[in-house]
Formats: sequence, structure tokens, C-alpha cells
Amino acid sequence: MLSQPLTPTAGFNETSFLSFTERYEVVGPADPVLAVAGEDVILPCSVKSNISVVDLRVEWFRLDLKDSQLVHLYEDHEDRNTDQIESYRGRTRLNHQELHRGAASLKLSSVRVSDEGLYKCFIQSRSWYDDATVKVTVEAVGRPPVITVHGFDYSGGFRLECESKDWYPEPDLEWLDAKGVRLSPETTQRHRSTDRFGVKFTLIVHPRDSQIHCRVKTRRHSLETLIIIPSKMFHSWRTSVSLLSFVVVLGVTDVILIAVCVHKNRAHNRMEKEKRRLQQAHNILHHEKSHLHYEKTRLQYESDQLLRSLQAVTPTALTQLKTHSMDVILDADTAHPRLIVSDDGKQAREGKKRPEAAVGEKERFKDFRAVLGKEGFSSGSFYFQVQVKDQTKWYVGVSGESVISKGSTRLCSLNGFWTVSLYDGTYRARESSYVLLSLRGHPPRIGVFVDYEEGLISFYDVESSSHIYSFTDQCFNEKLYPFVCLGRYRNENSTPLIICDDY
Repeated sequence: MLSQPLTPTAGFNETSFLSFTERYEVVGPADPVLAVAGEDVILPCSVKSNISVVDLRVEWFRLDLKDSQLVHLYEDHEDRNTDQIESYRGRTRLNHQELHRGAASLKLSSVRVSDEGLYKCFIQSRSWYDDATVKVTVEAVGRPPVITVHGFDYSGGFRLECESKDWYPEPDLEWLDAKGVRLSPETTQRHRSTDRFGVKFTLIVHPRDSQIHCRVKTRRHSLETLIIIPSKMFHSWRTSVSLLSFVVVLGVTDVILIAVCVHKNRAHNRMEKEKRRLQQAHNILHHEKSHLHYEKTRLQYESDQLLRSLQAVTPTALTQLKTHSMDVILDADTAHPRLIVSDDGKQAREGKKRPEAAVGEKERFKDFRAVLGKEGFSSGSFYFQVQVKDQTKWYVGVSGESVISKGSTRLCSLNGFWTVSLYDGTYRARESSYVLLSLRGHPPRIGVFVDYEEGLISFYDVESSSHIYSFTDQCFNEKLYPFVCLGRYRNENSTPLIICDDY
């Protein structure tokens, strides 16, 4: 801190300051100021004894940058930020109404990681000056951790992977069992992109580990995801392996029976009798093999379905996704002729047939009672919610901009549709084939989150704050648009699908 009398120099604008002879002390916070990326923060600075600084010069600058560059300047009763650092443009403000009380605190909006550093609050009168240093530390809260299953381990366990991105500073990631005991990861990966960090851990779990937590944390923030592994998952896998072994044994038995048959040919009198007996035994074994093959296929299907169900992660920080919220307006010009879009573009319902689109207008859906959002995205992340309560047939998600012209007959990811749906009382997603979804009750509202660069589309039950399904590792080559649909054929339910703004 500096406390010095000033000797006016040539060119000093004395009329811009009060006739100020009293010495004063500038004070700042004793501890570093914690800021959260994306939020606003106040950098405290004031003059003791509440002496007015309305007529003084107040300058904020960065000590840790080359040449101590300007962050904010107040002089001659106004802000003068012509020489301000470019990255601070439009993000700094002094409360002029507080200056008369000696408060010169700086409000910094939409904090960035690059804002971390040392700041100097410098207050100067005609004959005196003093300053205070403010240390700012920034934390960026990343995305909720996502747990995925990467198949079975040779030891009979599951390999889980937990990943989270966009943290600052570099976070710690840990696995915990149901009792909160830390588990040792199998592998650890850390990476940095621009000014953020990401972490990825893998873990092998066994039947005793039925409930696993993945927690990512910095000094002051943490996010956690829980995955519950049904015991029948392990049982199905072991049963499948046992059945496969039994099929191999039956194959060896067939070879032995054929050898016996050849041997019996040497005794012509007994050959026909033995041949019939062996043929009968062979038919029985063949039937058993077919049955076991069916059971193996069924168990493998159940195993695959359970693997997918393990991806039903429950992020404890669903609200973090809302920072990427977009204002979705449905584009009536793309709607099916029997799909009625409200004037405000927030609702879609079954209705009377409208005239076909005129030449030069946008193409409309002809097969599906569907509509796109007006605004599309080809980068970044976005999130929106759709109310589906009381509707018995619906599809919600995103689609590519060319889906209407393609005339697709299947709403699947291969055709540019990434959706979850309710159809014939069954919840499902569709990639190359249907994926049946097991949900707790009937979600009245569906949240949709898209990360274009990561190829990720996730769906959430907003009411229970639970994850429904995720399309991962997708490759997008065109704009994506919000998509809602009431099915392909007539929908007898007049309840509308509603774009939600109340979150």
C-alpha cells in the first residue's frame, strides 16, 4: 500500500479535484476474493472514515499484467475507459452513488478464468494518493460427471468410466462406494483445453459394489453422480457365460456320438438299431442346442439392455445445464398440415388440416405430425424443456436441418433424428434399433441438452432431476434444430406439447 503526498506537476488538472488536504487510507479485503466463472463479483475498495471520493481519481488496474494495464478509470466525475484492456470492455462498473461514502468497489460482470490475478485500487486527490491490492481467484464449475459402462472385465466385474469437463482450476475426481469409502481408480486421464480442465477415471466394480458415486470437486465446488448396479446384472452375465460353456460341451458330445456311429457300422446287425437311437439322441441334442442358443441370445439382449440402463445417471446439478438455456420458438412453416402451432410458437397440437405451403416457403413435414424450432445451431451447447404431461404419443429431441427434404420414414439417429419418445405406452430411444427405456413413472417435462462439438445429446426427467438417455459420440455435419412430434398417424389426444420458459 502507498500513502504519499503529491506535488502537482505541469498539466495536472487541479479543477478536477476538490481542495483536499486531509490524508486518507485506502483499504481492500484481507482475504482473496473468490469469483465464479459466468457470475458477477464485487472487488471491495474504500477510503477509511467514509471520506467522499466523488471529486477524486479512482483507477483500477492489473498488477500481474505487463505494464499494469488499465481495468477501469473514474476521473472528472465520469468513467474514462478509452485505454481499458479489451477483455474488460462493458464488464466493469463503479457505483457512482456510493462514491460520496468513500466506496470505490468495482463490479466485474460475467467473470472469466482470465480475470484471475492481482488488482490495484488507486485513489488520488490533488495532494495525496493511496492504494490497496485485491487478489482475485476464479473457479469455473464444470459439467456434471457422466458415468458410462465399457463392458465386462475378465475378472467378472464391470468397467465404469466417469468423465467431467470445463473446470478451473484442475479438479479432483474420486470414486466412492455406498458408505462413502474412496475406491482406487484403474486409470486416470487429465487434459486441458484453452483455460479449462477435464478429468476421466475408470474403475472396475464387482457384485459387492452395488452403488457407486463419482465426485468431481475443486476447493469450493463439487458435483456428483450416482449409479446403481442391479445384482441381476452380474447374474445375467454369469448365466450367459455358463450357458455358452454348456453349448461347447454339447458340441463335443456330438462329435463323440458320430464316432460311435462309425464304430457301430462294423457290426452290421446292430447298426440300424444304434443308428436310429443315435439319430434320436442327436435330434434331442439339436433341440436342446437351439433352445440354449435362444436363451443365450435372450440373456445377451437383456445384458445389453442392462448395460444401457446403467447409463441412466442422476446428476445432482441439473441446474448447471440451465445456463445453456435457449428460447425455443416453433416454426409453424415447417409443421405438418394437421399440426397446429400457437401464435407465440410455444405449443403444438393435433388440429384441422391447413393449406399446403406455397412455392418459395419452407418445406413442411408430410409423414410425421412434427415441427422444428426456428433457430438452429452448429456449435456450442444449448438446453430446452418440453412439457409432455397428459399426452400419450410424443417424440422430443433435435433433428438435422435437412430431415424434411429427405422424407425419412424412421425417427432414428441414422436419419438425423435424436429423440426419446412415448409410443403405445412404452418409452424408448432409437439409434440403429429401438432402445427400451425404464423410467420412474411418467415424466411431465423433458429436458434436452446438446453439446455440438462433443457429439452429445442428453435427455432428462426434469421433475425427478434424473437422466433418461444419452446419444454419445455422434458426428454432426449440419445445423441442429429443436424437434417435437405427435406421431406419424392421427393423434386422438388433443393435449399440446409445450415449450417451457418457467425454469
